[in-house]
Amino acid sequence: MSERSSSDPLKTKVFWWTGLTSYHWLVLIVASLGWAFDTMDQWLYVLARQPALADLLGVAREDPQVRHYGGVVQSLFLFGWATGGFLFGIVGDRLGRTKTMAVTILLYALFTGASGIAQTWWEFAIYRVIAGLGVGGEFASGAALVAEVFPDHARTQALGLMQASSAIGNMGAGLINATIGASPHWGWRWVFAVGMLPALLVFVIRFFLKEPQRWQDAKAKERAGLSRLGDFAALFRHPVWRHHTLVGIGLAAIGVMGFWGIGTFSPDLLRLALNPKDDPALRFWVERWTSLAVMSQNFGAFFGIIGWAWLAHAIGRRPAFYLAFLLCFLIIPLTFFGTRSLASAFVFFPVMGFFTTSLFGGYAVYFPELFPTHIRATGVGFCYNVARYLSIIAPYTFGRISSFIGIRWAGSLMACVFLLAFLILPFAPETKGRPLLE
Repeated sequence: MSERSSSDPLKTKVFWWTGLTSYHWLVLIVASLGWAFDTMDQWLYVLARQPALADLLGVAREDPQVRHYGGVVQSLFLFGWATGGFLFGIVGDRLGRTKTMAVTILLYALFTGASGIAQTWWEFAIYRVIAGLGVGGEFASGAALVAEVFPDHARTQALGLMQASSAIGNMGAGLINATIGASPHWGWRWVFAVGMLPALLVFVIRFFLKEPQRWQDAKAKERAGLSRLGDFAALFRHPVWRHHTLVGIGLAAIGVMGFWGIGTFSPDLLRLALNPKDDPALRFWVERWTSLAVMSQNFGAFFGIIGWAWLAHAIGRRPAFYLAFLLCFLIIPLTFFGTRSLASAFVFFPVMGFFTTSLFGGYAVYFPELFPTHIRATGVGFCYNVARYLSIIAPYTFGRISSFIGIRWAGSLMACVFLLAFLILPFAPETKGRPLLE
């Protein structure tokens, strides 16, 4: 009787990390840190937005002006974010993944620090716009780098882990705000000062990372006149890439609107529940508990992103998106009406974070699979950041609606945006099991 050889695929179980080298892990760690610090910057702003604007406007934190200008500044931040993502997506294809990642990290780190020295709300807004250029630009280069360095069998999980690091950055922002932001001796200005530390990561990128072989091969083809790196027009000139681009923009716009137009107002929701009259005597503890609740929201987000990657690997990208969008629509109203105390926040915030942020795990995995190497960062950046242009109106709308009908009804009403995904997903190509496009 013969026995199967040890190489028989029916007997040998291959894990996703099989065959990975120390350089693969270095790339994943650095790209994950770059994205974690990127999202930490975003949540430092989310957590410090209310006290910063109240201070700069000279009004109480629960004054309607704070919500109004908070929506204005957040919309301007999204404008900078979208512009940076679009421009640096093209730069990432033309200049290279690692160089672009270093430039964008330096940009968002320096201007996050500058936000702490603002003296007026409009000066604060200008610094947030410039920081947004770097915040938006980092994702496309980092995602393209990981997608191109990792082999096909490990790509989904690696990109899922990179995206999941965003939740770690968000929790780090919560910890910083709970200690520095809540302190009467430090405050929101020092919260933004801490945001300069990610600039140190640039030295690691400069000395230890190289451009992926796929990009170098694409560069060689460009020199031979066979293709053009960062060819923005190709996104619409080629019918397949045009179709993929439009699908990507639609899916991303819904998720970004939901996250920035609803999910990031969770600190304001909890502050309202715990301190509805903005009693100065309660601010220290309210700020600390709010930060911890936001950390729990992002703890849920970490598992949501990993969960989406696992589900997409098992059943496909499209079914995973269908389920995630539906559950986002259901959980938002439950969270906004159910959060009446600190205990309820620790129940609802992690669940909301799990589902609303799982979509971004989907974008990190799915978008690099939609485009070939010579326009990968351009395509990813364009989809992600045109979506941000479209979503600029979301936080402004939320601020205006909540000033009239209250934050709970505003969140619940805007949750309907997730249902739009069901009009787009039938046109989304399924990429499960397919090799990365060359």
